[in-house]
Amino acid sequence: MDEAGAPADLPYVLAVPQTAAGFIFGYPLRAGHPVNPSNKILWVVDFPRSGSLLQITGQLSDANEPSVHESVPANSGPGEIYPSIVDVPQPGCWRFDLSWSSQHAAVYLVYQ
Repeated sequence: MDEAGAPADLPYVLAVPQTAAGFIFGYPLRAGHPVNPSNKILWVVDFPRSGSLLQITGQLSDANEPSVHESVPANSGPGEIYPSIVDVPQPGCWRFDLSWSSQHAAVYLVYQ
């Protein structure tokens, strides 16, 4: 395990502020709707979900308009986790704004 509590060979991203992390099971992430593997990201949040959805809004880092939006239910466990598939329409560096309960954070992910 590394300092984030993940297996050493599992890629992950830390949010800003560090109230969420995304563990990337479908690495490398790819544009479109890839399969085998899919763009699976397990989000782990630091604050209680309180039954709220995880709202994920993404856009290319140099764009003004959101391009993708996902809502992930708080129906997984153990702990404060949200398993998701996050697909994007084109490659590049994507900024994802995350919100759940009353919390907000952002991450940047590169899609091929």
